[in-house]
Amino acid sequence: MDFSERPYKCYVGDDCYETNAVIIATGASARWLGLESEEKLRNRGVSACATCDGPFFRDQDVCVVGGGDTALEEALYLAGLCKSVTLIHRRDKLRGSKIMQQRALEHAKINVLWDSVVTDVLDVEKGEVTGVNIKNVKTDEEHVLPCTGMFVAIGHIPSTKVFTDWLDTDDTGYLVTKPDSTATKLEGVYACGDVQDHVFRQAVTAAGTGCMAAIEAERWLSEHKLID
Repeated sequence: MDFSERPYKCYVGDDCYETNAVIIATGASARWLGLESEEKLRNRGVSACATCDGPFFRDQDVCVVGGGDTALEEALYLAGLCKSVTLIHRRDKLRGSKIMQQRALEHAKINVLWDSVVTDVLDVEKGEVTGVNIKNVKTDEEHVLPCTGMFVAIGHIPSTKVFTDWLDTDDTGYLVTKPDSTATKLEGVYACGDVQDHVFRQAVTAAGTGCMAAIEAERWLSEHKLID
């Protein structure tokens, strides 16, 4: 991207597109554990979105990997659907807000495995999740936790690398937009969806801010007499 002057330039391979307004909707990608078995069983019992896939695991035993607010929210949501939820966290204390920690720790269906990491997801040969291999980072002891689903909730990576030289981002890399708007600090440049939303990250909210961005871009172009 080249936002140094208008028309702005977007380079795609050898092609260059010039435009007076830009809507950025590059989204964000879930962080994964990096296990080969995790990748092979993705969408076969491994998920990064409880609200998307949770209903498929109703009355089943599942686990959630993480210790922040996102992981706690996922665990609490799943606890309303599933038989049991095991929260797997690599440290001896959670990182989420106090109220979220209290709700999760007091929930009868949620159990926490402290100082633990997932080293393997079973069973690739069956093409479905039957359990996860757990390693205690302090004792190196390992055991298998039977479950039918694993939800990874260790954060997301916004796709903002090509914009960071031009636009403001928050501490986690998401694009910063003005209050009640999708406008960035550059005139005619708007950001919508998961690239600027680190809270909800849902298709419906992305569609909503996408509509906002389209309306704002059209209004800006009209005001500057760049379209009829």
